[in-house]
Amino acid sequence: MDNRETDHRPWGYYEVLKDEPFCKVKKIVVNPGKRLSLQRHQRRSEHWFIVQGLASVTLDDALLQIPAGKAVDIPRGTKHRVANAGSEDIAFIEIQTGDYFGEDDIERLEDDFGRA
Repeated sequence: MDNRETDHRPWGYYEVLKDEPFCKVKKIVVNPGKRLSLQRHQRRSEHWFIVQGLASVTLDDALLQIPAGKAVDIPRGTKHRVANAGSEDIAFIEIQTGDYFGEDDIERLEDDFGRA
């Protein structure tokens, strides 16, 4: 039986694969034409490994195109977001490291869904 936590959002969904005191691992799927909040974290860093599609990733003032099979690191305090400009879902594995992984460590700077 699969007891993984899945959380549906306006942009797609995420599934928690592992939740430990020293790391959290999620599979994140972003629907076509959607993007996550422009955000930053004070208590964690993230590593995103793209497994499907082409991710448009904002890191501070840079815009990167990350294809499946490649990864990007997001240090603590860095403004970041992922967007899907394609016609199919993008999916990536997010590995969080730090000392706290709660959703209240998300500082939303811009948001398409009124959450900033």
